[in-house]
Amino acid sequence: MTESQTAVRPERRAELAAGLARVRARIADACAAAGRQRDAVTLVAVTKTYPASDVVALAGLGVTDVGENRDQEAAPKAEAAADAGAAPRWHFIGQLQRNKARSVVRYADVVQSVDSVRLAAALDAAAGAVRDRPLDVLVQVSIDGDPARGGTLPGAADPQRGLDPVAAAVAGADGLRLAGLMAVAPLGWEPDRAFARLAEVAAALRADHPGATVLSAGMSGDLESAIGHGATHVRVGSALLGMRPALR
Repeated sequence: MTESQTAVRPERRAELAAGLARVRARIADACAAAGRQRDAVTLVAVTKTYPASDVVALAGLGVTDVGENRDQEAAPKAEAAADAGAAPRWHFIGQLQRNKARSVVRYADVVQSVDSVRLAAALDAAAGAVRDRPLDVLVQVSIDGDPARGGTLPGAADPQRGLDPVAAAVAGADGLRLAGLMAVAPLGWEPDRAFARLAEVAAALRADHPGATVLSAGMSGDLESAIGHGATHVRVGSALLGMRPALR
């Protein structure tokens, strides 16, 4: 990308600053309502389909964590942002094919969407080959246990997609660090019901893996409920950056 593609227009910076102020206020209010400290929750700005210049602007406004869900977009965007002096913590949050593992581990600090033993093994091999420190991993959970959707299956004996086997595979991998869980509220579920169930799953995981303290849950429409049920990271796109451009 050229310098012009990462240059931040003053009017866009002002838009992002206003969106960021609103989202930060919502997070602070939700933390206060839940009796939690404000610094217990990290904002992950979801910048998929938005330009690298927005990442640069957000970093300049103090955003430390950025999320992407397509490698073909994220890899060049991370490089362009770095060239422009922005160095956020990159989270890969989308469905990940094993053949993309070697690319993703080069720029991502966290992969939030690990949902099979095979994917954990692919990331471990890739991370061990190109990284000098373990890759933080969140195991994605299917809250309603629907095997047709992404996410591991809590309580299932499935050796590939059961939550316990996947968590054990990540925890036992030299190139990975089991940081916690990620989930999306299922369609048709009230957020409080979904995130209460997720909190139960997270507590059970921590009993076996005490270091797995990260809980990534909640987006623009339901971050308050997620924070109320213990989310440590919320993934916010449209409420922060405005109406999302169409996917290319």
